[in-house]
Amino acid sequence: METFSGLHEGVKDVISHRLGWNELRPVQEETCRAVAGGCDVLVVAPTAGGKTEAALIPVIDGIMKGAFPGVAAIYLAPLKALINDQEERFTAFCLPNGLELAKWHGDVPKGDRAWKEGESPHVLMITPESLEVLLMEPTLSSDLCNLRYLIIDELHAFVESDRGVQMRVLLDRLDRVAGRAIQRVGLSATVGNPGEILSWLSGGRRRGALVRIPSPVQEKHFRFVVEQHENRRMQALARLISGKKALVFVNSRSDAESLTSALSGQIEQLMVHHSSLPPALRREAEMAFSGGGSACIICTSTLELGIDIGDLDVVVQVGPPGSVSSFLQRMGRSGRRGKPPHVACVLRDAGELLCMVAVIEAASRKEVEPLRPPEKPFNVLAQQILLELLRKRRSSRARIQRFLRVLKPFSSIRGREIDAVLAHMAEMEMIERDGDMLMAGKGAEQVFGRSNWKDLFSVISGGGEFRAITPDGEVVGKLDARFVAARGKTSFSLGGKSWTCIGSDESHDLVVVVPGEGERSEVFWTGGQAGFSPVVCHSVEEILSRGGSILPLPAKERDLLASIISEFPALRAGSFHVLEKPGPKGPEVLILTFKGRRFNGTLTALLRAEAARKVTILYDDFSITVKGVAKEGSAAAVAGMIEQIRKKGMQRAANVLKIPGQDVWKFAPALPGTSLREMAIHDYYRLPGFFRDLAATELVTNPHQDP
Repeated sequence: METFSGLHEGVKDVISHRLGWNELRPVQEETCRAVAGGCDVLVVAPTAGGKTEAALIPVIDGIMKGAFPGVAAIYLAPLKALINDQEERFTAFCLPNGLELAKWHGDVPKGDRAWKEGESPHVLMITPESLEVLLMEPTLSSDLCNLRYLIIDELHAFVESDRGVQMRVLLDRLDRVAGRAIQRVGLSATVGNPGEILSWLSGGRRRGALVRIPSPVQEKHFRFVVEQHENRRMQALARLISGKKALVFVNSRSDAESLTSALSGQIEQLMVHHSSLPPALRREAEMAFSGGGSACIICTSTLELGIDIGDLDVVVQVGPPGSVSSFLQRMGRSGRRGKPPHVACVLRDAGELLCMVAVIEAASRKEVEPLRPPEKPFNVLAQQILLELLRKRRSSRARIQRFLRVLKPFSSIRGREIDAVLAHMAEMEMIERDGDMLMAGKGAEQVFGRSNWKDLFSVISGGGEFRAITPDGEVVGKLDARFVAARGKTSFSLGGKSWTCIGSDESHDLVVVVPGEGERSEVFWTGGQAGFSPVVCHSVEEILSRGGSILPLPAKERDLLASIISEFPALRAGSFHVLEKPGPKGPEVLILTFKGRRFNGTLTALLRAEAARKVTILYDDFSITVKGVAKEGSAAAVAGMIEQIRKKGMQRAANVLKIPGQDVWKFAPALPGTSLREMAIHDYYRLPGFFRDLAATELVTNPHQDP
């Protein structure tokens, strides 16, 4: 109560009379103390644990007590939909206290994004890309000079991507605009290494405070449906969700569309929600779900983040999720407002059951994936060079160097490396020289200059998607370019409706569609599920080496798990098992790694380079299969190849690995080969960690039991 009594009267009034609370939760108490103490803060608490209010209460309290003119606080979110969803919560605090609130993102009408001189909002809700646009406006950005607070929601969604680097760069640039170290408050439900992420967020500018509230111990209800036959599996799913408020999570957009088609006509209020659907359609699904009666949304990770969809009866996971973090976010959608979480897992076979149980076991041990920010973010560095030249019209090499070197995400990039990027950009006509001055060149304008340089403000690559529009101009979603090229004249499902393409315009990346009928082709998007995280893979290995699960599984699922465990040899956890198995064209070698797809993909590429003869090598999340090795002693031969890779080390390995380009990094055309190679080594293949793991892992060849 001491914290509550010290708050501004207007804030106390909102808490007591509008929210109806008579006390603060522990997460809010601790965050208030940390913010009042001048710390940068990372708040890690369960979904629906009061994180938003934990940030809002001390920030609004500070604004009211300080009476700061101009924009005093910025709320940064990864999704426009999340900003729209949180607007009501922010309004509840701002409106009664006479504070102006504004949103700025792509779905806000252009006339409503800006403000007149002297009429800036006190609190601004914005995405990183829109903040980049705002900082291009000298008059508007000058209203940020009194900025005191930054709230970054769903921080974990940023950290590991180039978008997170851009966001982190923007925080440093805001410090420069304001002339002070603005307090940063990050919010997240799941972080495996919170101390490191707090340091990344703060950058050593202020003292850091970690507010970590564990999930309360509560009963959790899990149900498993394992059915190999697709029709029966769909029937079981329909029985699970019929007459209920349900969220059904799948692992890809393609799965969302195919599942919606399969359940169409069986479930009332059936909706679909994924990133390739237009915002209006997604919002329509969210609004329909929040009403009375039964409803079901088939969704991907777009509904993992903190968008409030109200009470629900059950969360269904179709197929095991790729990470513990994702599972915790999805499970957190259930069990709100005093109800125990209820998660039903609909699975294809014993293999999927093993992975699902592994995810739940890891979650029960509180093993969550650690987040690793990019170490060599040349992609964002190139973007920031072009943005700075666009902002200043022209600048010198020395000024560009000074601008970049004070930004924390670029601290590991040396001055000569920046010079190499500038030289390459000049060679590619991305920048032009006028004596000692540099300016954006025609090469940059050709690649990024369309629509008033719109492409420059985001590091997210377009990914080769086509907008699907009706003859009346209604946007119904986005389609993968490869799907558009291969579709023929069949109908397809998008947004739960059937469409047929009647024309396309490749120059503007759009296809014209009309309602379809008849047999539908299955829509797909490039990419899809990234596989299981190393944390999940290790948990699978633990179950196999232990010979069973620690979960109290029903007898049927326990027997299914035992059947798949019996197919594996006796495993020594933490080792690579290299064993021979018979194949249709001679012996094959199976390497059981349990390291995840990134690690196995890298080892596969190095094995192909190491092989003295042409061999076929396949990999998945858990293992690598080598075909075509010598007929005798093939396991020993493959183990010897791994030993050779260990001895050669990281630099020699880097020389044989493929360097990805613009399909991975949007600003790859602006970067020299040396920069692309550094990004590949550190952030694509993560070779330093790969070789540490490889060096520390024992090789076990030919275990006694065949797989």
